[in-house]
Amino acid sequence: MQYSDWGGANQQWQLVRVGGGGPTTTTTTQPGGQYTNPVVWQDFADVEVIRVGDAYYMTASTMHYSPGAPILRSYDLVNWEFAGHSVPSLDFGAKYDLTNGQRAYVNGIWASTLQYRQSNRTYYWAGCIDFNDTYIYTASSVEGPWNRHAQIDNCYYDAGMLIDDNDTMYVAYGNGAISVAQLSADGRSQVRAQQVFQTPSNIGTLEGARFYKRNGSYYIWLTRPANGQYVLKSDNGPFGPYTVRQVLLDLPGPIPGGGVPHQGGLVQTQNGSWYYMSFVDAYPGGRVPALAPITWTADGWPALQTVNGRWGVNYPSPLPPRPVKPLTGSDTFAGTALGPQWEWNHDPDTSRYSVANGLRLQTATVTNDLYAARNTLTHRIQGPTSTATIELDHSAMRDGDRSGLAMLRQSSAWIGVKRDNGQTRVVMTNGLTMDSSWRTTGTGTEAASAAIGGSRTWLRVNADIQPGSNRVARFSYSTDGVNFTPLGPAFTLNNAWQFFMGYRFGIFNFATQSQGGEVTVRKFDLTTP
Repeated sequence: MQYSDWGGANQQWQLVRVGGGGPTTTTTTQPGGQYTNPVVWQDFADVEVIRVGDAYYMTASTMHYSPGAPILRSYDLVNWEFAGHSVPSLDFGAKYDLTNGQRAYVNGIWASTLQYRQSNRTYYWAGCIDFNDTYIYTASSVEGPWNRHAQIDNCYYDAGMLIDDNDTMYVAYGNGAISVAQLSADGRSQVRAQQVFQTPSNIGTLEGARFYKRNGSYYIWLTRPANGQYVLKSDNGPFGPYTVRQVLLDLPGPIPGGGVPHQGGLVQTQNGSWYYMSFVDAYPGGRVPALAPITWTADGWPALQTVNGRWGVNYPSPLPPRPVKPLTGSDTFAGTALGPQWEWNHDPDTSRYSVANGLRLQTATVTNDLYAARNTLTHRIQGPTSTATIELDHSAMRDGDRSGLAMLRQSSAWIGVKRDNGQTRVVMTNGLTMDSSWRTTGTGTEAASAAIGGSRTWLRVNADIQPGSNRVARFSYSTDGVNFTPLGPAFTLNNAWQFFMGYRFGIFNFATQSQGGEVTVRKFDLTTP
């Protein structure tokens, strides 16, 4: 493949096996050197991908989940593993703690930016919180520790950071009115900010900025939610003036029933080729990343490579496949800390849980409302369908306690264990709802139950998150971990986009009478058919 970069001297070669036999790998790369979209069928929205050496890192929005701003790692742009989080705690105010009747659903970590600064070998994350201040976190490794570096009294809405050739740090941001800010050399304050573009009315709204430099030109990559992608180009420095060009509009996507690929960002591989990692609206599961190659016109504009007039389901693999830790599998909570695949619903009470050969969850809230209960631990769902199973030791529950496994969103259901009057039952509950202001309108109705004995119960949820309506989750339980009994009706998933985040599996334990009880999750399994 011949690219125009570097004066036409950039070629990418790939050896492709034409015979049979040979070793196989457990990656998403297909025979014949192709990959399949979506490259990650989990809820990762507003993504940005950067390359540091031979490693690629991808960041995403997490709203009210904590820790925030996950980082995934890949060595081939196709196979991704969890690596860390840029925001260790949502310590932006009491509402993020689910205390004093406050909550922060759909607030928190929106479209934000991740970059690496070679001069001091430091990773930078920046994002605006609550339309108010922009926070910057730094780390010497994506695994952390991440520390708060600065708080800037300006909202860099949908931030995209560029570290220029001379090491100057810039941030592109805005909605409709697109601006560029220059940061101080230490990245702690703003030196200058200037509007560089006003979106014309015939385009509508542009946001989701990503900022790049190529061959002396500056580019601001912008989305028209949720069906278009545009790019601004300046040949006269980071503050413009900029001209605009459409990249895609109403382009059919690679997921049946899903939306138009958009937002996200560009990345250049070590061999000089360029790729665009977008996301696709795919509710009820959320927004999932899709990858496509980019070429450049002779006059320096990016062009998306389509397949038969649409975003391809398959493309040639960007790089030799390299397996990483899979996004599915088992967790026995063997260490002393949670792995980066886990995020809490709001900031947790760290004194009420521990990890050591199991996840110990003490009741942290007295409530009858799962949406108000602290320390619900969440895990993304693997699409298009997957099954989560937990092994729950409920021997230390107290009367009034409820613990289990939920399908968690603004319309929820769960299977779990209830302890009342010294008796233990396994219960399927549905009808948990929030309104458009994310206030609880239904705390749930018990749809089915069964008496159980012993101290351990296995709880299972099978979820179909293919895009569309009438997708369902089904609940079952076991007393031996082998034979599972269905419980309750199928639960129809809500596929409206307004909550932004897709459904997640949620592990919870809360009290309705008084604190003091606890459960231990011995194992979590995430499997696909």
